[in-house]
Amino acid sequence: MLVALILLGAVACETVPITGRSQLLLVPEGTEVQMGLESYQQILSKAKLSTDARITEQVTRVGLRIAEATGRSDYQWEFKVIEDKQANAFCLPGGKVAVYTGILPITRDDAGLAAVLGHEVAHAVARHGGERLSQQMAVQGLTLAGTQALLAGRDPATIQLVTGVLGAGATV
Repeated sequence: MLVALILLGAVACETVPITGRSQLLLVPEGTEVQMGLESYQQILSKAKLSTDARITEQVTRVGLRIAEATGRSDYQWEFKVIEDKQANAFCLPGGKVAVYTGILPITRDDAGLAAVLGHEVAHAVARHGGERLSQQMAVQGLTLAGTQALLAGRDPATIQLVTGVLGAGATV
């Protein structure tokens, strides 16, 4: 099993666009994009969206210019403004971007906003969400393989006890 995980890791390595950095991607991009869309819809369903047309237009205009420069026309880029005092923004897989109004006084103008949005858009283009999920999957797989190796030949009660403890630890 360990050999299979190592081979899978070698096959699942891809190169990040622009930076050339290697990354582990076990999740198909379509799955990643679907998960991003579902999370985005869930967040927006609970959020208070800005009704300020000027701010919404600015975020959309600047965001779409950056998105266009990525060459990822296959993404359904979307930019929303959430009424919230926190100074933050995020981008989910597939190009779903949200900016919190609390960051706008810090960004001040189009250039400042472009710096924030460029950073967020880069997360989607570099598939950081899929990479993080893949890393978690790899750790779980290695933990399972290691546990199986350590428990080989043990009595069923010990196996049940150890796997129960590992399962409880995974939910903490």
